[in-house]
Amino acid sequence: MTFSLGQRWISDAESELGLGTIVAIEGRMLTLLFPASGEQRLYSIQEAPVTRVRFNIGDEILSHDDWTLLVTDIEESNEIITYIGTRIDTGEEARLKETFLNNFIKFNKPQDKLFAGQIDKFDRFVLRYKSLLNQHEQQRSHLRGLLGARVDLIPHQFYIAEEVGQRHAPRILLADEVGLGKTIEAGLIIHQQLITGRAKRVLIVLPENLQHQWLVEMLRRFNLHFSIFDESRCEEAYLDAVNPFDTEQLVLCSIDLIRKQKHLKNALLATWDLLIVDEAHHLIWDKEKPSAQYNAIEKLANAIPGVLLLTATPDQLGHESHFARLRLLDPNRFYDYQAFVNEEAGYKPVVDAVNQLLDGKFLSDDAKNSITELLSEQDVEPLLNVITDITIDEAEQQSAQQELIRGLLDRHGTGRLLFRNTRSAIKGFPKRLLKSVALPLPDQYKTAMKVSKMMPVGDIAQQAFTALYPEQIYQAFEASTDNSWCAFDPRINWLIDLIQQNKNEKILIIAAQAQTALAIEEALRTREAIKAAVFHEGLSLIERDKSAAYFAQVEDGAQVMVCSEIGSEGRNFQFAHHLVLFDLPINPDLLEQRIGRLDRIGQRCDIQIYTPYLKDTSQEFLQQWYEQGLSAFTQTTPTGHTVYEAVKDQLISLLATGDNSDNQLDKLIQHTSTLNNELKTNLEQGRDKLLEINSSGVLQNSNLLDDITEMDQLPHFTGFALQMFDVLGVQQEDSSEHCLILKPTEHMLASDYAGLPEDGVTVTFNRQTALSRDDVSYLTWEHPIITNGLDIVLSSEIGTTSVAILKNNSLPAASTFLELIYVVEAINTDNAQLSRFLPTTPIRLLLDKNAKNLGENVTFDSFNRQLTPINRHISRKVAAASQSLIDQLIKQSLPTAQSLMADIIDEAKQNMQHTLQQESARLLALKAVNPNIREDEIQYLSDQQANFEQILDNTQLKLDAIRFIVSTHS
Repeated sequence: MTFSLGQRWISDAESELGLGTIVAIEGRMLTLLFPASGEQRLYSIQEAPVTRVRFNIGDEILSHDDWTLLVTDIEESNEIITYIGTRIDTGEEARLKETFLNNFIKFNKPQDKLFAGQIDKFDRFVLRYKSLLNQHEQQRSHLRGLLGARVDLIPHQFYIAEEVGQRHAPRILLADEVGLGKTIEAGLIIHQQLITGRAKRVLIVLPENLQHQWLVEMLRRFNLHFSIFDESRCEEAYLDAVNPFDTEQLVLCSIDLIRKQKHLKNALLATWDLLIVDEAHHLIWDKEKPSAQYNAIEKLANAIPGVLLLTATPDQLGHESHFARLRLLDPNRFYDYQAFVNEEAGYKPVVDAVNQLLDGKFLSDDAKNSITELLSEQDVEPLLNVITDITIDEAEQQSAQQELIRGLLDRHGTGRLLFRNTRSAIKGFPKRLLKSVALPLPDQYKTAMKVSKMMPVGDIAQQAFTALYPEQIYQAFEASTDNSWCAFDPRINWLIDLIQQNKNEKILIIAAQAQTALAIEEALRTREAIKAAVFHEGLSLIERDKSAAYFAQVEDGAQVMVCSEIGSEGRNFQFAHHLVLFDLPINPDLLEQRIGRLDRIGQRCDIQIYTPYLKDTSQEFLQQWYEQGLSAFTQTTPTGHTVYEAVKDQLISLLATGDNSDNQLDKLIQHTSTLNNELKTNLEQGRDKLLEINSSGVLQNSNLLDDITEMDQLPHFTGFALQMFDVLGVQQEDSSEHCLILKPTEHMLASDYAGLPEDGVTVTFNRQTALSRDDVSYLTWEHPIITNGLDIVLSSEIGTTSVAILKNNSLPAASTFLELIYVVEAINTDNAQLSRFLPTTPIRLLLDKNAKNLGENVTFDSFNRQLTPINRHISRKVAAASQSLIDQLIKQSLPTAQSLMADIIDEAKQNMQHTLQQESARLLALKAVNPNIREDEIQYLSDQQANFEQILDNTQLKLDAIRFIVSTHS
């Protein structure tokens, strides 16, 4: 290399420094100044890791004064290059010495990088091309947005997610019974809307006590980082923005914050795409005087395009309340309650007819007439004849029946707005087996409780609550904070016996208070060395994850998990089937939440529920009320809250006083049982089987779960991810079975790898492992570690150039090949979902020296296996020596690449037009018979098609990467 003052060079190891200028040559050393970064480097002349900057005729280069020159000729004098050409801004002839090149010039084109000697390592080129291929596959996949969730593959949940998540601005009511996964369904919809670009900003409004549960659930299951906004967070946010809610994209806040802080109501009307409201049955509505909470949500629902309302009890607070929630979704459609009731009455004959079909009953003439009338736009008589003809094959009859029902589902009442699954309609739940254990009341408790009743503290509700926890009464009586009560409380000895009798079984224990949970763990550990994890509100999120993972671990894990009440929120311990309720909550919903940690769809064993209680105490009264009045231990209690509200005063009085004179408990139990049975009967009679079928998706011919399962089992993803981590410099260490530890290193290609914690993370590619271990991240194509890794590769210049050797004795020595990776990329696709029709598409060309494309016959992988990397020094010489050939081949490749791009765009247009026109036609047909189809949905499809066609017409072709190959004989 010959050096001279004023020449421009770039650093091979630090290309980010920009263009360097030789400012000094002294003896065997030279000094380069890099003005763009303000850095200076001293190199040995003999071993300087730098490359001379040379542009070519036809290039556009930027001057130090920011004007651009189109190069038409090149001169070199006294080892300094002068570029001659035309100024782009004025059209005048101009000369530009290399000394006066812009210091910030970057080599964005791969050919410029190649000729400048910035040649990437062999494996980086391979990673870039495979990243493009995988990005293309993910963008066009019908599974997009549904792959990344850490959830079981449960049909009705994924049916709802697939049906709703693909809509524009969905407005629906999710009303599945407890334990069927409304939160998961909502999370799947949110995740899909965000991943596909249909939504960017999401607001979740819910009761304050559920904020943490949702925060954890969204993060742990969907990798969605929501921020909880309370009064203090809003005050902090005012420092950064006029509207505090503009500071985050994903926000959680309590309904009480909106109700109490009136000044935040208008602030909340920031630009959101999707609103989720949990526990929507708490929104009380009356035509004359709706509640403040209802008014607040109504204002938001009118301003936000997409709305999901969640409730387990759509009709529990009355039919008018159910109408009020539908009114939030579509006030134009549900404008009058009486009109709604009249319309529902019109569907009753249809529901009756479909119920006859489902029950296998003979269709009456009235049923046939009802179906014929409702499906008047099509001839259903042939289908009805098939169903009623006993000589026809059963499979054919079933097919005709399903076709009729599918037709009705699209048109029936609130079917498009409302999704409700019930346990009676969904299979797969275990039995609940109760083992209640009556234990003697210790003398120590008798004395403390007697004194407590003589000096009651708080109102009657507080007294009832206190009476259920004799260990706390005893501690207050003794003025003690230690756990001495564990030494004589018979529940502890009984618990130790139970654990020892089931040594190979996992056991979950739930108590109301954190201090009780800690005391139980200490007693188990110190008395019998029983391994127990604890889980309570005093632990951080990471500590809770570690505790849950310790319990989930099969070998050397904890046999027992002891939770405070928080353990009944959010976490699912389905791998266990022994549940000990050390004490009982007064609220039936809370009891159902506790049992729901184990009694969930996907639980493979019957659940053993143990309820140890102290005889002749309020604990016994509450136990018997639950067991005999509500059957709450052995059955789900959708009516529990309503019953509790009706008998609450009597129950609390009984628990507070302990006075069972005149058989007050038996009377309460009898009244509770009667009321509960009446409500259950009403609920069963009000069951809409048609709605349940619509919600479960059992009649849909979808292979969605099979496709996701197949994706889960493909080894291709794991291999690619590990290759990406290797190239990016992420350290990988083996952990337990199916698990890997990823750690950042000082040598990573990107110093900031979003999603990868500084102290590392344990990951798995196995769904079942992820479901059993909360401390492990579940890697999928949609996990931030993977998507951010792809972004690091594809948004940078990693792997855009390469030079390799092909050892092949059948080819003449020094034969050359040029591998070009073009990319077809639509512009302005943000939030347009165009990628499902035209994903970013790589076009690979493999040219011989005559520009013949061999790529169609020689696959990338088969060709790549024959190549050998060479060192960077030789690569530079090879590329420099072949510059004119490479330039010529690139020019000759353009017509082929453009022809292939035209085919890709034509196919995208046809697919887009067919899909959107088909969707639009279906909605228009449904709108004629079902008012639930919103006009804005239809208009959105029309606007989207026009927008897509304009974007496709302006789609660009970009040369993304180059690999030059020279053959040798081995």
